[in-house]
Amino acid sequence: MRRVYAAGVGLLKVDERWEQSIDSMVTQVVDGLTEVRPWKIDSIYVANAVGEVLQSQANLGAIVAEDLGLVGVPAVRVEAGGASGAAALLAGYQAILSGLADTVLVIGVEKLSDATPEEAVFLPTLSERYDYVGFQGVTEAAIAAMMYRMYLERYELPQEMVAQFPVLMHEHASKAPHAQYQFKTTLENVLSSPIVSPPLRRLETTAPADGAAAILLCSSDALSTIQHEQVVELAGAASSTDVVFPMEREDPLKLNAAARAYYEALARPGISRDDVKVLEIHDSYSILASLILESIGYSELGASGLDVKKGIYDYGGKVVINSFGGLKARGHPLGATGVYQAVEIFLQLTGRAGACQVDGARYGAMVSLSGLGSSAYALIMKER
Repeated sequence: MRRVYAAGVGLLKVDERWEQSIDSMVTQVVDGLTEVRPWKIDSIYVANAVGEVLQSQANLGAIVAEDLGLVGVPAVRVEAGGASGAAALLAGYQAILSGLADTVLVIGVEKLSDATPEEAVFLPTLSERYDYVGFQGVTEAAIAAMMYRMYLERYELPQEMVAQFPVLMHEHASKAPHAQYQFKTTLENVLSSPIVSPPLRRLETTAPADGAAAILLCSSDALSTIQHEQVVELAGAASSTDVVFPMEREDPLKLNAAARAYYEALARPGISRDDVKVLEIHDSYSILASLILESIGYSELGASGLDVKKGIYDYGGKVVINSFGGLKARGHPLGATGVYQAVEIFLQLTGRAGACQVDGARYGAMVSLSGLGSSAYALIMKER
């Protein structure tokens, strides 16, 4: 069976990059892949969620290929909402496994600073059904707040049990040079921040962000033909879908797509969740952190907040989540986020995570969502 490896990575600091275009961010991040030269690229996958809306730009595959001097190489733009980056990684992984490609360049790029305040509210809602959210005027944040309220009521919990997730994320991001928000915060700050939609607070959500990240995937045959410093194996990947509107699911608090994708991905290398020591999760809203961890089995139902208090998800615990701050504090450049997650796992497994390093990790994993769990992607990466 063919194997898939990540031979090189690059990322830009997540920020508001007013002076840069999507094109220039892509060129800059790929130029940073100096550790893997020379290379021959068989395919390019560009993850981007809202280029048509904010930059009036589609057809990013061909545009990126031209900008990189790779005219003639097959290139396609991949869109799956906030999971676009993970979807592009899955496509690249499958292309190499199938034998259709030996080297695949996966790029995630997004420039959300071009959005007006109104667009910043509207853009995440593109991943929901327009019949529900557009026509009725409901936002994705409001739906997340409904799930949040249901969660607190079902398990009879105080809000602090969920609101402490952003505190942990900012703690991790304070040591991450590429994070958007490199500062710590407190539970009091989170709970006193403005209400977005009750009970959801502003510091339990993400802010508009610009970013680009890239990862070079290759087969074992291609690996022997290029210069590379360190390599990580993509040991498994999978995706799944669910009913789009959470309130129409059998249980709105169970992210079934995430659970299916995660366990299918774990099955490929034949490992259990306990083998994973670095886990990147999709915490675009604090409640999603709780629901993901409970849906994929790391916490009992209603107990993820208690597990945070116990230190289970911090350094020295069972598994470190979002070691660079996650979507909340590293930043959430929408279509690029999944690629950032994979790059960060690569850095952990190659000992290049700096002050964010998790010692002794052999496996890292990521879970990326589109919308509020209607699509889910999971990748497993293994130290080589």
